[in-house]
Amino acid sequence: MAVVVSRRACLSVPGDSERMLTKASGLDVDEVVIDLEDAVVPERKALARELAVSALAGADWRAGAVSVRVNAAGSPWCHEDVAALAAAARRPNTVVLPKVESAGDLAFVERLLAGCERAAGAGDAIGVQALIETATGVSRVEEIAGASARLVGLILGYADLAASLGGARDASMWGPVQDAVLIAARANGLQAIDGPFLGVADDAAFRAAAGRAAALGFDGKWAIHPVQVGALLELFSPSADEVARARAVIESLGDGLRGAVAVDGVMVDEAVRLAAERVLARAEVGA
Repeated sequence: MAVVVSRRACLSVPGDSERMLTKASGLDVDEVVIDLEDAVVPERKALARELAVSALAGADWRAGAVSVRVNAAGSPWCHEDVAALAAAARRPNTVVLPKVESAGDLAFVERLLAGCERAAGAGDAIGVQALIETATGVSRVEEIAGASARLVGLILGYADLAASLGGARDASMWGPVQDAVLIAARANGLQAIDGPFLGVADDAAFRAAAGRAAALGFDGKWAIHPVQVGALLELFSPSADEVARARAVIESLGDGLRGAVAVDGVMVDEAVRLAAERVLARAEVGA
């Protein structure tokens, strides 16, 4: 299964743009997601697939992980996307499956991946990330989160979800949906990734939305422009003070037999220790 990697900043890149793929390969970002779905019109799907396979093997990627958003399970292109990636000279760390609405969607892609990997004589299994971006997907997110051994993360997609729900929402109005995705991910040992802010700037509104997601506990967020990457790496990384406090908590509690103790005038206990361990784990993965 795919190794857990840091996904503080996940840059989405159109798969049919060779120029953008080349630029993305040289960026210091946790993950690049090559998009074969929404960013590519039907007439260019085949070209995007070819460029993605070529870029996976041919580019000198600086990103910690390179994944590919394939077309949805019910689309005419999903099978060809998965088959091409399974047979690629360098395969992606994960496939990102959009518009996941049921455990059956994941089961379909899991079987498809397994068959294509066997046919290609591939080694390690490709992981899967599920995009939750419809009302149906949100309503079944707990079922989806426990549906596949290949699943490594849930991603919340706002644009399609807003269309599915109707109405207009700003970034401050998604709290209940964010909680649902985050809880389902944590209950199943998965990463939880916040979807992209639709503005392309690194501005106050973008940072506020990313900061809220980080404060809730999300592991990272998608970016749609390279200028946003630096802010995401900063906002989703523990600060030096947070790391120091986490170490102090763990040291103060020692072997766990002390019950509650005071650290800097605040009582801490085993629950606080678990939170501190999570801070240190985030710092280590993102180092």
